[in-house]
Amino acid sequence: MNLIGEAIAWIFSGNPGAGLAPIPVALAQHLWFTFVSVLVAALIAVPLGWLIGHTGKGRDVAVAISGAARAIPSFGLLIFLFLLLGVLRTTEAAIITFVLLAIPSILAGAYSGFEAIDRKVIDAARAMGMTEWQILWRVEVPLGLSLLIAGLRSATLQVVATVTIAAFINLGGLGQYILAGIPLRRFDIVLGGALLVAALALVLDGIFALLQRAAVPAGIRAAHSHHSVPQRSATARTAAVGAS
Repeated sequence: MNLIGEAIAWIFSGNPGAGLAPIPVALAQHLWFTFVSVLVAALIAVPLGWLIGHTGKGRDVAVAISGAARAIPSFGLLIFLFLLLGVLRTTEAAIITFVLLAIPSILAGAYSGFEAIDRKVIDAARAMGMTEWQILWRVEVPLGLSLLIAGLRSATLQVVATVTIAAFINLGGLGQYILAGIPLRRFDIVLGGALLVAALALVLDGIFALLQRAAVPAGIRAAHSHHSVPQRSATARTAAVGAS
């Protein structure tokens, strides 16, 4: 408990010491790498995932590629790209590493959102005379948005945790506190850095949870609420009968 208290005191001290960047600066660096990487990954994975989900083709290939990408060790890839691209392109090496980490979750969320839609809904849209483009944007995207945001949520949390390794190639972020505190035997700094990363992940997770809930179409939320009320009433009636 004493170490936790020291770590919290270090966080709020306003002076990280040991020549380290202030916490707001490190936090901004961490968020920048996270959002840029997730954005680039989304620009690649979302159109591809929507194409797979809409056409039903290429899913097996996408799953295989995603599985292979998940198996790549992020730290090893970062060091490999750092050595390959050189010290003048450390930022590019880090961004490529984090993008490759984020793509599988976003890709899975994109095509899974379309696959979860009842095919009868798609057939009804075609029967109404909608074009494939209209079906995509008016039916599939709104109904699949919740699972897409779930994929973005998972990718963001993975990247937030992994951006800590950017400090190994002198790119800053919250990981610099963990890296610098170990040789100094300043375990309050190490724990403080870990707590900051965990707190950031929890905040982002909460934001994405709200976005995911808001992405569910109002009609579907109303239908779920409508169906849940009779179910609860039936349960209450059953309990009352049992009690009598």
